[in-house]
Amino acid sequence: MSADPSTEVGEDIERCWCCGSTDRPDRMVRLGNHPEVHLCVRCAHFVHQQAWRIEDGDKHGPATFARDRLRGLRSEVMRRGLHRNKFVGGMLRRLGKHLP
Repeated sequence: MSADPSTEVGEDIERCWCCGSTDRPDRMVRLGNHPEVHLCVRCAHFVHQQAWRIEDGDKHGPATFARDRLRGLRSEVMRRGLHRNKFVGGMLRRLGKHLP
C-alpha cells in the first residue's frame, strides 16, 4: 500500500475545469446542465463572486455601492500583495471569505 492517500486503488480523482487542480469527486462542484464540468471549491467561490459583480452592474443603492467599494479594496490588497504579508495576510484571507 502507498502512503499517499490520493493513489489508493478505487479512489477517483477529478480535475478542476478552471485551474486544473485535482481532488476527490465529493469535493468538486458540478454545473447542473453540464455534469462533465467540475470546479474545485476555490474556483466555485470565484465564479460566484464574478456572478454577483455582474448582477450588481444593473443595481443601484447603498448595499451595491458598499459591495463595489469592498471589491475595489480587495483588488488593491491583491495588487499590493498584502494578502501574502506574514503579519496581516492570514487575517485578510479569512476576512475575504466572508465579504462579497
